[in-house]
Amino acid sequence: MASILEPDQIPNAFELAWNSHDMTAFGALFHETATFVNRFGHFVRGVGDIIALHRPIHETIYRDSTLRNDLVAVDTLADGVCVVHFWSRVATGAAHPAGPHAVDTLIMAVATRRNGAWRIQALENVTLVNPRTDEPVLRD
Repeated sequence: MASILEPDQIPNAFELAWNSHDMTAFGALFHETATFVNRFGHFVRGVGDIIALHRPIHETIYRDSTLRNDLVAVDTLADGVCVVHFWSRVATGAAHPAGPHAVDTLIMAVATRRNGAWRIQALENVTLVNPRTDEPVLRD
């Protein structure tokens, strides 16, 4: 995987790693001590645990999924520290028990620059739902 030179490249790098189903490349997006909260509230710390959380689903129910990310904002907090928000739509395929369908989430990533490259230090993924019914909805 190529180095992320600017934080606005994070959504695209995330998308490329997901769509290749290459969890080593996916793990390379994160600092070694990074944290990850998936859309179900599962918290893990460390690249090894981030990969371990994702590898089984990419070998099974998400093996034919595709992801599309759209950058919302990059907010610089300090030199070499920023928050990146991006919309993410995962489209599952026939491998998913519920069959093909789409889910929208909003991702917030705290990224830092070390040794000239940006990586994710913390990421949280929140499913877009109707607050009255808790049913997932797709954004416009």
